[in-house]
Amino acid sequence: MEDRPLIEARDIAVEIHARRILDDVSLTLSAGELLAVLGPNGAGKSTLRKVLCGDLEPSRGSVLMNDRNLSDWSLPERARVRAVLPQDSTLNFPFTVTEVVLMGRAPHIRGTESACDYEIARAALAAVDGAHLEGRLYPTLSGGERQRVHLARALAQIWEREQNRARYLFLDEPTANLDPAHQHKTLKIARRFADEGAGVLIILHDLNLAAQYADRVLFLKDGRATACGTPPEVFTPALIRETFDVEASLVAHPFAARPLIVWRAGE
Repeated sequence: MEDRPLIEARDIAVEIHARRILDDVSLTLSAGELLAVLGPNGAGKSTLRKVLCGDLEPSRGSVLMNDRNLSDWSLPERARVRAVLPQDSTLNFPFTVTEVVLMGRAPHIRGTESACDYEIARAALAAVDGAHLEGRLYPTLSGGERQRVHLARALAQIWEREQNRARYLFLDEPTANLDPAHQHKTLKIARRFADEGAGVLIILHDLNLAAQYADRVLFLKDGRATACGTPPEVFTPALIRETFDVEASLVAHPFAARPLIVWRAGE
């Protein structure tokens, strides 16, 4: 079988002010795959995302995207093939929602936005259930609405599916501030992008969302990978206990052929 385009991290270590944030983490993210990264607070999840995107240079190790060292890609080149939804997106200017989503089209614009750029912005908004927000001013939105608008901005950046061009989508806790319906809608969007050939990495705290939607799951704790594999391989009582310091049981999911994690009440 022909190798698929991928992002590969090799022995990544990050030290900041003599503190080891990541310690020899290796992983791959293939085109067509949804990889979920989970771990307790302070495990190094967002730091790993920054390294994989090229936003942070590792203290040791390397990252390759499509067999090229990530540092060899120019910023415009990266921006045309990978989009990022960070954990926090601060924007205080009174832009309209459409203007915010169009920011995702910046790597593709030559001079001014085209009719195609507006069409993609509207389609991305519709995908996140935000078409009705199009004319609103961004500062007037709720926290959940803002999160959905920024997701639309990231989607618009890599919306086109072009032959021989791999796309990568990085989502850092995209379900924060969202109600359950929009949490699942966000994961379905990520799943759809992966099914269409994009590599998707998503940082989550909800183990059951990861178990339901991810192809593979990476557990991080104290900057080290404690497990990486398919949901049935990773979601075991022993690995959950080792990574999260809590007791859990696994039961059959009523709607999907995936494990369902049930937490034991604390004593």
